[in-house]
Amino acid sequence: MRPVRIAQAVLVAALAVAGAAVSVPAEAATIPVACSETALVNAVNLANQTLAADTLTLTPGCIYKLTSVHNGSAYPNTGLPVITTPIAMVGPATVTRSATKKFRIARVTGSGALTLTTGVAFTNGNVNGDGGAILNNGAVTLTQSSLTGNKASGNGGGLANIKIASSAAPAATFTGGVVNNNVAGLAGGGIFNGTDTLTTTGLTMLGNHAGTKGGALAAVSSVATTLTSTVINANSAGNTAGGVFRSGGVMTTTASPITGNIPNNCVGSAPAVPACTG
Repeated sequence: MRPVRIAQAVLVAALAVAGAAVSVPAEAATIPVACSETALVNAVNLANQTLAADTLTLTPGCIYKLTSVHNGSAYPNTGLPVITTPIAMVGPATVTRSATKKFRIARVTGSGALTLTTGVAFTNGNVNGDGGAILNNGAVTLTQSSLTGNKASGNGGGLANIKIASSAAPAATFTGGVVNNNVAGLAGGGIFNGTDTLTTTGLTMLGNHAGTKGGALAAVSSVATTLTSTVINANSAGNTAGGVFRSGGVMTTTASPITGNIPNNCVGSAPAVPACTG
């Protein structure tokens, strides 16, 4: 049945590009994505046309170079079409900003869910605002995938979990993978978790920087921030808490060393970050 669904999805995509009227199937589709910016944009647009959880199979080893924003004037700071339905991207592959214009890689709305799995990397996002690689208002899941070398002038150089009035509290889950060398002008060089939910297991956070606090991670009045077997090392912040900054909210850490961060690991947090010293 799967080959038929793939062929059907490709046909629908071709018709959509041609401007023909299409009837989008309600069932989930597996969509192969050729190694080009156009193919990836078309695949996301196709997947957004149905509420089904579609899977985009990226070309192994491909570097998808985003040269412009693909949202018209609605979301001028986001490269990929905004994610409004459940979409999974399967690698290994890289999606990167390749333009002088500043924009993040992806934004997930309250109705959307983005899953990156099997070695998908989002790199070189650079946005005037929050979420250098991903701004999440819905659900994000990264499994053995990475956010690397992204920048935000606001919060969350790699990822920003931020609730908006029209959405429930966003949730982000990391299993394995890395969040490294991201930069935020304000808080959360790697990840910013607002009044939302963040769960990490086996994640490594290295070399991230925040202009104010939370070089690796900033959790502000979070619903829940849960770190398990997560390594937070060699991150930095301009003011304090080069590792993890916490301001209110619920936080749990288990077997998650927070060490060697500059100017300190968690100092300035209130309440304190569990199992963090220095």
